[in-house]
Amino acid sequence: MVCAELGFTWVELSILDDPALYDQYWERIPVVLVDEKIIEFWRIDPERLRGALSE
Repeated sequence: MVCAELGFTWVELSILDDPALYDQYWERIPVVLVDEKIIEFWRIDPERLRGALSE
């Protein structure tokens, strides 16, 4: 929803399809990265995500 509001595209990946992603993120799902930096995990706060995308 936040990405659509701001005109950003996003990609959803499954950790089950990539062993390296599984090893790195299995205990943080869901996890949101912006420019390869973790912004949020477990609970996604729309305002924090909006702020990260606006930087």
